[in-house]
Amino acid sequence: MAARSPLDSGAAPGGGGALPVWDLSDLYASPGDPALAADLDRAEAAAGDFAGRHAGRLAGLSGDALAEAIAAYERIEEVLGRAMSYGQLVFAGDAQDPANGRFYQTLQERVTTISSHLLFFTLELNRLEEAQLERKFAGSAALEGWRPWLRDLRVFRPHQLSDELEKLLHEKEVTGRAAWNRLFDETIAGMTVPVSGEDLTVSAALNKLSDRDRGVRAAAAKGVSEAFGGRIRLFSLITNTLAKDKEIIDTWRHYPRPGSSRNRANMVEDEVVDALVAAVVESFPRLSHRYYAMKAKWLGLEKLQHWDRNAPLPDEDDKPIAWKDAVGRVLASYRAFSPELADVAQPFFSRPWIDAALRPGKASGAFAHPTVPSVHPYLLLNYHGKSRDVMTLAHELGHGVHQILAAGQGYLRSGTPLTLAETASVFGEMLTFRALLDAERDPKRRRAMLAGKVEDMLNTVVRQIAFYRFETLLHEERRKGEVAAERIAELWMQVQTESLGPAFEFTPDYGAYWAYIPHFVHSPFYVYAYAFGDCLVNALYGVYRDGTVPDFQRKYLDLLRAGGTLRHKELLAPFGLDASDPGFWKRGLDVIAGFIDELARLQRDDEIEATA
Repeated sequence: MAARSPLDSGAAPGGGGALPVWDLSDLYASPGDPALAADLDRAEAAAGDFAGRHAGRLAGLSGDALAEAIAAYERIEEVLGRAMSYGQLVFAGDAQDPANGRFYQTLQERVTTISSHLLFFTLELNRLEEAQLERKFAGSAALEGWRPWLRDLRVFRPHQLSDELEKLLHEKEVTGRAAWNRLFDETIAGMTVPVSGEDLTVSAALNKLSDRDRGVRAAAAKGVSEAFGGRIRLFSLITNTLAKDKEIIDTWRHYPRPGSSRNRANMVEDEVVDALVAAVVESFPRLSHRYYAMKAKWLGLEKLQHWDRNAPLPDEDDKPIAWKDAVGRVLASYRAFSPELADVAQPFFSRPWIDAALRPGKASGAFAHPTVPSVHPYLLLNYHGKSRDVMTLAHELGHGVHQILAAGQGYLRSGTPLTLAETASVFGEMLTFRALLDAERDPKRRRAMLAGKVEDMLNTVVRQIAFYRFETLLHEERRKGEVAAERIAELWMQVQTESLGPAFEFTPDYGAYWAYIPHFVHSPFYVYAYAFGDCLVNALYGVYRDGTVPDFQRKYLDLLRAGGTLRHKELLAPFGLDASDPGFWKRGLDVIAGFIDELARLQRDDEIEATA
């Protein structure tokens, strides 16, 4: 797929001009760009030379020489990262085009071959004894700058295999997990969902589940169930294969349980994640169960069906929001908090860094891709003009701003663990929401806005923890043998029932809905990071609103600039917060409960007014 012009875009819902489409030429002009081939050739030569100079010799290097070696390693990795970012974005832009699939696969294979020359480096670094490494630090200020990266690398030291096995796993990735990921993506991109006689993309059909007309929601739900139910054996095969693949690797690496490797990557202990999950599960009754009972009453329903979960409330204004208005609202909210933050965000709209258009073959959902520090992030959205889409824009823009601010740390030190990667995105959402809520004076519109925010927070916290519990149950059961599609559906229904509560009456066809969640395929056990980030930001935003921390904005921007160099304990200390405190998670969950309390008060006021 050639890079698209920023003018090559679809009509925006609600008017306001065309939706933006990204131009990837800041990375490469096209898949056939000679610059891409030249970069790969240079990287291959540099990687071979690097291995020839350093393999087997790290223990004898001085601190300064080791620092120079890490910097050279980073330069090669950034070239490979730039190439892979381009391939991923081309594929996400249109996964239906077979040429894009071939290009992405070929690129993955070439990059894997090149990076095989570099694999020795991190393995050999991890074989250095602590005392040996500390002596190198003591004699080198340059190496000290790499301490955060080496700290995070060495978390995996106890789980490292022999060089031969590590090389084999690395090279087989393109025909293993990566190939199953591609099959999943191409299957979803090529699917059509029948809704009331019309064939829709998966993204468009899922969007219909928030339509005001209950008949439209029911028809969309039926179509999604049929589309995924008709392919459930394929999705079950993908899921079973990837779960077994993970079990094999986890066993060889001596991880105690399925989620442990993800927790190590997130730089949190299993026990910390357990505490988060336990706190959220304990809060199901006061959060989701309570809210959805209220929602059923507002909708005049005795029981909610799964297609009512995201239904608009009767008072909700569902007038399409033009793209330019969405941009204005989000930027104004960012600017009110910090003009500097808004200035960092502005280029996303003045330059073709966002793809928000709706088209077949495009990846569903939304993401912010950091690419590499020497370029800039790209944002992908599917903008339908709903108020939730405005919040999604605020969310992904937060990621983009975070990635730009952290870029100063360089390719190896700019990335954050998933538990911290959601900080700026969720904070950006909260800034936008609170600005709009504080300006609203109409009680009915205020109630609708509060309800929408509560639903978003429940989706981020309750739903994602339910997803995490589903993954945990599924992976544990897979260790006993292949899990039938019917059993997967039972596990899915179990966690949905316990998390959403007695207000729902689930029809059997909902048992197929696990199949469309890409995180289960691409990033096992990723999902709890959303709840971690939401609760963290709730606590952080509470400190901001209280005004108890002087110079909050500067400290917040410093937090983002730190990238992956600091852990959550160090990042939160300037704000008087500690995620290891048992009360920390409750503090975040109390924010959601407080919004539900306010909704309950508004409901009582309406009932009193109606009977007066």
